[in-house]
Amino acid sequence: MKTHLVTICFLICRTKRGSGKKLASRMAETDAKGAASDARSGKMIYEPILEEGVFRFDCSSDDRKAAFPSLSFVDAKVRDTSLKSEKAPSYLPTFECSQGQQIVQLELPVGTSFYGTGEVSGPLERTGKRVFTWNTDAWGYGPGTTSLYQSHPWVLAVLPDEKALGVLADTTRRCEIDLRKESTIKFVAAASYPVITFGPFGSPTDVLVSLSHAIGTIFMPPKWSLGYHQCRWSYASAERVLEVAKTFREKGIPCDVIWMDIDYMDGFRCFSFDGQRFPDPKSLANDLHHIGFKAIWMLDPGIKCEKGYFVYDSGTERDVWIKTANGRPFVGEVWPGPCVFPDFTQSKARSWWANLVKIFISNGVDGIWNDMNEPAVFKVVTKTMPEDNIHDGDPELGGRQNHSHYHNVYGMLMARSTYEGMKLANENRRPFVLTRAGFIGSQRYAATWTGDNLSTWEHLHMSLPMGLSGQPLSGPDIGGFAGNATPKLFGRWMGIGALFPFSRGHSETDTIDHEPWAFGEECEEVCRLALKRRYRLLPHIYTLFYLAHTKGTPVASPIFFADLRDARLRTAENSFLLGPLLIHARALHLYSTSPAKGVDQIPPLLPKGLWMSFDFDDAHPDLPALYLRGGSIIPVGPPLQHVGEANPNDDLILLVALDEDGKAGGVLFEDDGDGYEFTRGHYLMTYYTAQFESSVVTIKASNSEGSWKRPRRRLHVKLLLGGYAMIDSWGTDGEDVQIKMPCENEVSNLVLMSQKQHKTRIVTRSPWAHKSLLLSADTAKRIPEIEATAGKKGTELSSTPIELKGGDWFLKVVPWIGGRIISMEHQPTVLDVRLLSSALESLCGALHLWSLVTGLQWLHSRIEINGYEEYAGTEYRSAGCTEEYAVIERDLKQAGEDESLLMEGDIGGGLVLQRCISIPKTEPKVIRIESSIIGRNVGAGSGGYSRLVCLRVHPTFALLHPTESFVSFFSIDGSRHDIRPDSGEQSYEGDDRPNGEWMLVDKCLGVSLVDRFNINEVHKCMVYWGTGTVNLELWSEQRPVSKRSPLTIFHEYEVRVN
Repeated sequence: MKTHLVTICFLICRTKRGSGKKLASRMAETDAKGAASDARSGKMIYEPILEEGVFRFDCSSDDRKAAFPSLSFVDAKVRDTSLKSEKAPSYLPTFECSQGQQIVQLELPVGTSFYGTGEVSGPLERTGKRVFTWNTDAWGYGPGTTSLYQSHPWVLAVLPDEKALGVLADTTRRCEIDLRKESTIKFVAAASYPVITFGPFGSPTDVLVSLSHAIGTIFMPPKWSLGYHQCRWSYASAERVLEVAKTFREKGIPCDVIWMDIDYMDGFRCFSFDGQRFPDPKSLANDLHHIGFKAIWMLDPGIKCEKGYFVYDSGTERDVWIKTANGRPFVGEVWPGPCVFPDFTQSKARSWWANLVKIFISNGVDGIWNDMNEPAVFKVVTKTMPEDNIHDGDPELGGRQNHSHYHNVYGMLMARSTYEGMKLANENRRPFVLTRAGFIGSQRYAATWTGDNLSTWEHLHMSLPMGLSGQPLSGPDIGGFAGNATPKLFGRWMGIGALFPFSRGHSETDTIDHEPWAFGEECEEVCRLALKRRYRLLPHIYTLFYLAHTKGTPVASPIFFADLRDARLRTAENSFLLGPLLIHARALHLYSTSPAKGVDQIPPLLPKGLWMSFDFDDAHPDLPALYLRGGSIIPVGPPLQHVGEANPNDDLILLVALDEDGKAGGVLFEDDGDGYEFTRGHYLMTYYTAQFESSVVTIKASNSEGSWKRPRRRLHVKLLLGGYAMIDSWGTDGEDVQIKMPCENEVSNLVLMSQKQHKTRIVTRSPWAHKSLLLSADTAKRIPEIEATAGKKGTELSSTPIELKGGDWFLKVVPWIGGRIISMEHQPTVLDVRLLSSALESLCGALHLWSLVTGLQWLHSRIEINGYEEYAGTEYRSAGCTEEYAVIERDLKQAGEDESLLMEGDIGGGLVLQRCISIPKTEPKVIRIESSIIGRNVGAGSGGYSRLVCLRVHPTFALLHPTESFVSFFSIDGSRHDIRPDSGEQSYEGDDRPNGEWMLVDKCLGVSLVDRFNINEVHKCMVYWGTGTVNLELWSEQRPVSKRSPLTIFHEYEVRVN
């Protein structure tokens, strides 16, 4: 949540280069499991497991025996038990084993699309992406961040024939999932581990259902947990908590839950309460319960290392702490200071924690929030504990192992312990646990969220594909955790976030207030409308969760699930499905930095079939559009203020959309909303049908299950006609209701009239509405177009190029997206030209040479792409390439400079990318560029360290003579390298790096562009040849930065005669 260091990705890279090792030899249990060290490869062997269509693959029978127990399967024995089946798998993976690493590749038909890989940022379709499963505290992550808080070594493949296949690498270790090669899945992890395939089956849903039979389904959430949640780091006192809760009720904004972050604790000691600010938590809980609120409180794994602190003392007495390699309890710094960490791989530690939770619940605690459980550790580069720490795991989990084996499941095991403690406290209440870290299978115990996101339009967009990655009860921090949202951003985020499976607003300390009323009355009204929608739809959402719990079907899914034939839908990210309900975020901006005009003009991309548009008379340009699939019925309730207001006798509304055959069907699940009586048959499941015959639509409860008595209530049926038109009828639930269908002309007129009324409501609420409409409209006010806060005083922001002229050089720089140098032209003095002409006259005509040398443009690009730019990560398009750069200073007051420019761009997470360009008077033939990633405003955690970043200088040079150009250098070890265009991409590290200088040579002209750099600042050099271009990249090391420890690369360019 709050630590601002990222992860251990550099160790991932090290492992990939072959330095990954098996567990320490002193651990006999582990040595017995090591696979043969000799390199080997081939096709994997297989056997059917679990059910028809599911196969387990291993490199050999010995590897099958060497594999660790499964921690993803509900029952590890199921994975290890072969079934009798004559069916063979459709696709056979191959393997390579070398130096302790197992590489598995599965080639699928061309045209296959990839999804899954769990909670990672970036696009919904994972094709072309690479992910590393290593649970990481990734505050301020970006679209290219490869490791976040959870690990799901799982890929869903949608094949060209519209079937789907699931692939699971069943390993808890760091695993590389490489989907960059077309139609190929590649896993790389420590040997030995099995790969499990599910299918091919007829649909992605069938695959997910089969997967749930292995890893389990979502726990059945209490109904109140599906309402809206309000959180902040932190509400500083019990009085402030009650003030926020009462304001929700006073303003008529629905909400069910208030959250308490770590500041409720006494000195950040878990299971304690601050005596001044939260002196009586039980009284606070009672006050909240009285007005319909539940209270959720945070528990972290770091336990303050302090004698006399009851949690530390009891844990020490029971010997439950993770140990260092020398056998002593590991101590790492987190919020309380020096901390020890429970070893949740031991049953005695889980039992100890569960009993602490049981006692904690007696304070009126309704739910528990497990944070920092990657586990995060402050003031270390890896941002977690050492990999050689020791876990004394239970034999069924894998026994005594290093932390590298259990790291990715630590959060899941903590969530399991918390869940079990809540059940101990009250067996008649369903636990609610939220966990930040998790593993595939953790949905059995906890909900999750997408971590420490940012208050930006980009993160709003990313929240949709991240929410569709496979966790049933998941959602983002609405409005963004870090940074200040604007009214427009917050309103639109609430519009879509109110319909995510898990809906919570959360914000970081030192940001402005982010409650729904904090952004003005216009935004407040949008939030009120959005949350009323959620509460109307709760009967439908709750039913979806029951089906997910009992059958393994998804709650939210991408829209291509509804139509696998339409290839366009496979990358659609601005819409999603809640069962047959389609939510189209027409006000969502694709990777933009500010809202687009005319958002309602963005048309939805709908799957095949009939899709009936509707709303609740709440149309607004900042709310998503709603569509119900033809052939569907969904239940709807009243717009409650909280779930506890519901009465079984409340009117029930059915929204009905007929298909082409005049039929529709749907289901409603009802029970007490909490407890486990539903497992004993005390529930009511009603199957509703609709049939159009002889101009009449008849709606009936065709079937029901369960012993729960049907409430005596009115039934209000609304038949959707399309274009926001509907006709309705009233009746009694359980009895037939009939609606006489108007004639075709009447239906057309109803649709036209409804469309006109809807358009009027949208237009009058939009910021571009005609004044006459605004004056006559009795509708909600629009959210004002107030966007990003002003930059630093004196900064300059423009898309107009700035020109730098000095010495031999003429540069054009755009202080805009990416801050690119778009032109780098060499203009030597007359004397230099004459010398060049004399030296090269034998190669080219003097007149032609003169024209080239006097205006040789080594670099030129468009404003928005390529040119000279920097990135802040190892991914191809990481932070830095799309951010806005501002000019900080022109003509720096430093002696000896002819021309200079200092500019910087905010790359999120408290970091800025800064570049200083200068042409010194004393050396007019040289361009000097100093680039840095600086920790300008990194958060309070981790000693002020940022996420893991890599400064990557990325110039794209133009080739005047591509066939006569090459890159040349001498490496540190003394060897010469001449790299030509047919070599593709080449990278150089260690002693293979250029020894402080490399050059782009044009043989035809006889000149070279020399790039000199500080070898101590450059960790890797990369050459990539494009069409008529070449990239000469300089990479720094990859590490966190702070204010005092920036990443910097200083280098200079000069043209030299060969």
